Amino acid sequence: MPLESCMILLDNSEFMRNGDYIPTRMEAQSDAANMIVNQKTQSNPESTVGVIAMSSAGPSSGAELLVSPTDDLGKILTALHGVPLCGEMDVAGKDAVDIAASVQVAALALKHRRNKNGSQRIVLFVGSPLQCADKRALVKAGKQLKKNNVFIDVIALGELEENEPKLRELVDAANGTAAAAAAAGGDDAATVERTCHLVTIPAGVLPSDVLITSPILRGDGGGGGGGGGSAPAAGAGGGGGDGFAEFGGVDPNMDPELAMALRVSMEEERARQERVAAASNEGSSNQEEKTGEDGEAVGAAAAAAPEAMDVA
Repeated sequence: MPLESCMILLDNSEFMRNGDYIPTRMEAQSDAANMIVNQKTQSNPESTVGVIAMSSAGPSSGAELLVSPTDDLGKILTALHGVPLCGEMDVAGKDAVDIAASVQVAALALKHRRNKNGSQRIVLFVGSPLQCADKRALVKAGKQLKKNNVFIDVIALGELEENEPKLRELVDAANGTAAAAAAAGGDDAATVERTCHLVTIPAGVLPSDVLITSPILRGDGGGGGGGGGSAPAAGAGGGGGDGFAEFGGVDPNMDPELAMALRVSMEEERARQERVAAASNEGSSNQEEKTGEDGEAVGAAAAAAPEAMDVA
């Protein structure tokens, strides 16, 4: 993969406590971001990654730069796993995260990166509802990225019905008018290259499983870029898009210890999810049986009541 400088924008608002992704949106996001970092740094040793938290505890409560683009994996992982949940959920006329402003901060960080070689990319995670986000502001931000040759990949976690149309406006604007026309069903849909992508993660699905087969990790510029990820796509396996999917995107020949640790971690996480799902299904079955038994007992009591009255 060619040299690239990447900024990862993390949604760390209070909405990320939601448990519709296992175990929470925040931890599912962290797992996916960790996979992306490994893929970026392993694909090219000179590639750099930076991290931004889109909510901060300060008076501004805006985006906070945690680490500038760097090739130091230790700094990157420390920043990823040290992001606190903060920000207010219910503020009149204001979303928990400001997407347009956060993207501008990321673009500025990329502009002042040390290594000016290679492409520039932003990976944006969104798990908070965008009720107040202005589509015009998002389109303007997308066009500005296009003008500055900055690509953007957006990963939507939760609130999909509300957020997806607005996020698609941002991605289409960053792709440019030709790609937007192709996405709308134009004649050049098969030939226009889409360099920016929107991937939607269905609730209950592990984001890393979807991203393995998505253009974000495959590095594709073309087909399927504008579409959202789905559970069937995740189940198709990562063999075609990522040769090291079972090792979390890490080449075991370059770092066998890290690759094996990631593989064991992924296997343990899948086993834990299976246990949680089995326990949930068992609980539902027991509840249904209990409800049926209670219904039969009530029916028997109701049938016996008239007989007792006749005897009296």
